Amino acid sequence: MKQVIFSLFLLSAMTMTLMAQHNPVLLFPDGAPGESRKLKQVDDLSGNKVAGCPVLRISNVSDPTLTFYPAPADHNTGATIMVNPGGGYNILAYNLEGTEICKRFNSFGINCVLVKYRVPRHEGLEKHAAPLQDLQRAIAYTRSHADEWNIDPGRIGVLGFSAGAHLSAMASTAYGERTYPRVDAYDDVSLRPDFCVLIYPAYLAGENFSIAPELKVDADTPPTILIQTQDDKGHIDSSLFYYYALKEAGVTAAMHLYPSGGHGYGLRNTGHTVNEWPHRVLSWMRDIDMVN
Repeated sequence: MKQVIFSLFLLSAMTMTLMAQHNPVLLFPDGAPGESRKLKQVDDLSGNKVAGCPVLRISNVSDPTLTFYPAPADHNTGATIMVNPGGGYNILAYNLEGTEICKRFNSFGINCVLVKYRVPRHEGLEKHAAPLQDLQRAIAYTRSHADEWNIDPGRIGVLGFSAGAHLSAMASTAYGERTYPRVDAYDDVSLRPDFCVLIYPAYLAGENFSIAPELKVDADTPPTILIQTQDDKGHIDSSLFYYYALKEAGVTAAMHLYPSGGHGYGLRNTGHTVNEWPHRVLSWMRDIDMVN
């Protein structure tokens, strides 16, 4: 009887822990920097579908959060990906480029942290200014909870789609300076991602094969992989130019360029070869020793 009671207690404790891990954590408990008013979040499923399924488009985010998606305990590699949905810095494609991504990479034994950063854009600020504060704080919070969450603090990377990829690139090149006021001791750790995954990135291209001026690529930029299709005509230069900048700086970099697939497919099966990209990312993570 005592054994049964203990087993039930253990199961209950594990369930409560799992629920806590899937609950959002406020990144700035006393309010995000510069936010003078609270927005009422809007969740919209009425837009265009991808692969026959709705896309949850979230807007009016003024209280950024992170949500931890742990890998299965018996299949935990220790690596962690910070997932940043896209949406032009105006909305977040939250299921297509967020929750679905976390669940797929969990199945590979990789922990995920879904970042709900602030949207829409803030008037008078760079499009990425507030979101970068949110992502940097999320990296700091995650790295500071490495022991508690059973993750490796030296194998925490960023992954983003479209605008979220631009945000991930910003975090990979502007990690030397915290862009928000210190909140607590969690902010005293390194903000540098250990690797970077960019899926159909936007806003990375500058003029004449250069990259956008806010991106400061150097030899210390984390190893990076880019996933791109040739028919994503409005964004292909972002991948090509950024890859070239990484190559010139001596950064370990890879790019998979597919003939078709367009933009905004997440990891859903749209009938194109590019849908295999999660497996290419996993293989690359093994190559750079982020996954054993």
